[in-house]
Amino acid sequence: MSTQTLSRPRQGRMIAGVCAGIARRFGWNPTIVRVVAVASIFIPGPQVLAYLIGWVAIPNERQEA
Repeated sequence: MSTQTLSRPRQGRMIAGVCAGIARRFGWNPTIVRVVAVASIFIPGPQVLAYLIGWVAIPNERQEA
């Protein structure tokens, strides 16, 4: 099993690529991660803030030459 580093992909993003990056890192389906992220907004908590922090903290995928 190969592990990938946590990074936001350049292709396949919906907004900032945070959910796609997390899904790719753990080998999950990006659609499922996105649905869970959107559904979590309906429960109290700092989900939007966590997404924004992920947007800033998770680096973009490196561009291949």
